[in-house]
Amino acid sequence: MSVKKFYKLGKTELFKICRSITGDGVRKTLKIYRRHFTNLKIREVISGTKVFDWKVPPEWNVRDAYVIDNSNKKIIDFKKNNLHLVSYSIPVKKVLKKVDFLKHLHSLPKQPKAIPYVTSYYKKYWGFCVTDKKKKLFEKKYKKSDKFRIVINSSFKKKGHLTYGELIIPGKSKKEILISTYICHPSMANNELSGSIVSLSLINFFRRKKPDKTLRFIFIPETIGSITYIYKNLDCLKNNIIGGYNLSCIGDDRNHSCVLSKYGDSLSDKSLIKAYKKLKIKFTRYSYLQRGSDERQFNYPGVDLPIATICRSKFGEYPEYHTSLDDFDLVTEKGVYGGFKVAKEAINNLQKKIIPRSLTICEPKLSNKGLHKDISIKSGYNYRGFTKSLLSFLQYSDGTNDIDEISKFLRIKKKQTKKLYQILKSKKLVE
Repeated sequence: MSVKKFYKLGKTELFKICRSITGDGVRKTLKIYRRHFTNLKIREVISGTKVFDWKVPPEWNVRDAYVIDNSNKKIIDFKKNNLHLVSYSIPVKKVLKKVDFLKHLHSLPKQPKAIPYVTSYYKKYWGFCVTDKKKKLFEKKYKKSDKFRIVINSSFKKKGHLTYGELIIPGKSKKEILISTYICHPSMANNELSGSIVSLSLINFFRRKKPDKTLRFIFIPETIGSITYIYKNLDCLKNNIIGGYNLSCIGDDRNHSCVLSKYGDSLSDKSLIKAYKKLKIKFTRYSYLQRGSDERQFNYPGVDLPIATICRSKFGEYPEYHTSLDDFDLVTEKGVYGGFKVAKEAINNLQKKIIPRSLTICEPKLSNKGLHKDISIKSGYNYRGFTKSLLSFLQYSDGTNDIDEISKFLRIKKKQTKKLYQILKSKKLVE
């Protein structure tokens, strides 16, 4: 089973890699993915590139980071846990007094055994993260006059790159389903690697068949990655994407949940809800106002891609979120497999949908197509009623409705709606 294989890969090889929104950790991760799928394309965008209202940041890498006390003892070590360093910390080599050192030390008083995940992508800063238990020990153990040697061996490349991965499984149709997940967090299992594990498992499943619709899988840094990807591919995405899913926090074994697309009634949403029902899974539906992952960018005005997010325990809603407690004790093989089943079923539901799009601007002149005279079908439509049904079908063929939805709008049986579709398609009035 592919889920087992990629779960093991996440646990043994991927978890220890230090990733951020740019840098060698992202490249290393993608190269491991490409080892399993040679058609994965690794793409790079130069730092400083303007992408809508944002700029691709300088590329950040870190070789080492630590704190040494006045007894020459290393009391914080990035190499023991990469969450110890605030992501995008500037290079530092200095000696500080206790009071100044503690200003740059982050912990979670309500979770004394957890190391927090802290970032400072767009503001020059440096800092370390420890458990609150350890921070209190520092406060108690050291005197005001004690000094600490701070070393952060990091670098920023203004001519660096933002890196992302893309894999396309061609379908019978050029219409596409988008599956997105991110690769920008260090050692966290649910918030980071579960999405990749499920995506890799989905690739392994669907590549063995010829899907009806093309599948586009992307592995991107959250927020800046999706904005950059949309900037570079917007026309293609708007022309071809009929729906899809962002996969985030999809590997624990507690809950199932989702953030539907902006209005909660897209084909992606309906396909996902149908999947939950078929699998007899209870789930929590969160309002789009409670969004927080890359569904924000895909649904944004001007982009308007109906992408929903599939989770197990939703980001921000489980206690281990953004801490060192988000590990492979939390993320289980069973939990990941549960997320995989939901995503696979939802994609299959989207695959089956016939989604007509009218090929004319304003109503076509049906007499030019031989559809305004001497036409009858077994459904019992009279001449005028049949003509109106064809035109009504075209009214709802805007690329957002499938055959089931159009049947409901027209208040006719699905079999009759399919007949209308076949007639209009044969006359090249819909695609």
